[in-house]
Amino acid sequence: MRTRVNWRVSCRLVGTILKWLWVPLVFPLGLALYDGTALLPFALPMVGTVAVGVGLEQLTEDRELRTREAFLMVSLTWLSIALVGAVPFVLADSGVIAAPVDALFESMSGITTTGATVIVDFDRHTRAILLWRAVLQWIGGLGILVLATAVLSQLSVGGAQLMETETQTQDVNKLTPRISETATLLWKIYLGLTGLQVAVLYGLHLLGYAPSMTLYDAVAHAFTTISTSGFSPRGESIAAFSPAVQWAIIPFMATGATSFMLMYFVLRGDYERLRQSGEFRFYVGILALLALGVGTVLSIDGAPYTSVEAIARHSLFQVVSIVTTTGYASTDFNLWSSGAKHLLFVGMFIGGMAGSTTCSIKTLRWLVVVKAFRRDLFTASNPNAIRPVRLSGNVVDEGTIRDIYAYTLVSLVFFIVATIIVVVDASRVQLNVSEFEAMSAAAATFFNVGPAFGIAGPLESYEPFPDSTKLLMTFLMWIGRIEIIPVLVLLTPSYWRS
Repeated sequence: MRTRVNWRVSCRLVGTILKWLWVPLVFPLGLALYDGTALLPFALPMVGTVAVGVGLEQLTEDRELRTREAFLMVSLTWLSIALVGAVPFVLADSGVIAAPVDALFESMSGITTTGATVIVDFDRHTRAILLWRAVLQWIGGLGILVLATAVLSQLSVGGAQLMETETQTQDVNKLTPRISETATLLWKIYLGLTGLQVAVLYGLHLLGYAPSMTLYDAVAHAFTTISTSGFSPRGESIAAFSPAVQWAIIPFMATGATSFMLMYFVLRGDYERLRQSGEFRFYVGILALLALGVGTVLSIDGAPYTSVEAIARHSLFQVVSIVTTTGYASTDFNLWSSGAKHLLFVGMFIGGMAGSTTCSIKTLRWLVVVKAFRRDLFTASNPNAIRPVRLSGNVVDEGTIRDIYAYTLVSLVFFIVATIIVVVDASRVQLNVSEFEAMSAAAATFFNVGPAFGIAGPLESYEPFPDSTKLLMTFLMWIGRIEIIPVLVLLTPSYWRS
């Protein structure tokens, strides 16, 4: 029996990533220097991550990334960055996130673009620490975008075949001849959208439509909107700002959850791809349908708002926020009626488009499920008929359809098991958590949405949960972000041995 995985190659590539992790730490370090706050929480991790990264690079000269090494590299990358990201929270020694378990929860929430937080008193933390929290989510959104296009689409269930079919691209991990060029291309689009949102938000401030939107707030919220992560340095989230800001953020959340490959072709003037994209139409239709449903329920049940504009704004904002797994809150939707909250809960399972910064199951998989189920209903009454499933006019492979069914089932099983564990663990420490609150907390962390309902609601915190539950949720955020398969493969003996 011998090891079939060249783990040294995986660790070397992880080391290369860690070696450059000092770059995003420059942002909070610079702000700490400007504000006159502690520099050590950022300076020490900068030195440490470079040292560890360089050390891992010495393990081997081999750089060939095969499928087996890719599974290990993907899993270790997110875990290692989360561990490094937690160090500034511990060194800052302020608030609940100074505790190691809470710091890891907060960091994993950041790098997986979840947006869930254990922070209770935002005023206890320096602007630099809160900016680091936002930067983590920004690099997490860009990182998953590049990695998903280059590697993860090949490893996830049906990912590569689906993305090739829907985008009409023969090789999804090479929009350009070299992956470095693809990464640069995605970086430019991502950076451009972030800069545009900063300009829009701060422009609203300069025009007098957003008095409380400082430049710091504009940057922090741009970082966590395009990355569909939704963490706000304000305890009230987006409810702390004017309606103009809330309206302005909606299209950026929706754009962050749109396929960046599709945006690439549109920016090149190929608008026909947008019109032909079945997933894009499905994605927009889901947002419109759920927003209309939530607004109707709020109107019938008696919404806590005084105008039609407020109902429309909060309904659309929260639906887009939840479906795209951004997780911002324009209002305390804990106060909504049961029907409206359950519609939002359904939105947690949808997600945005494949090839975007979003999480959850994603609209592309749901579209395949819907089309395949409709086909099965037709062939049940017409057994001799042959009707393939098509996306944008192209036939989807039957093996991919089976993979999609399997992935969706496994996701739901994980969610159910996680819910049971959350309920049992809460009962163990006499924490009053209802079944619906446990379900929403499990879904919000596993599908990387962020806020849940009840004690972990939009204006609340995950801090009341015991450490054991927080560790479970940290694991759920990790495995949910990299779409389950890479981690599950590592747990199979056949992966490691011949």
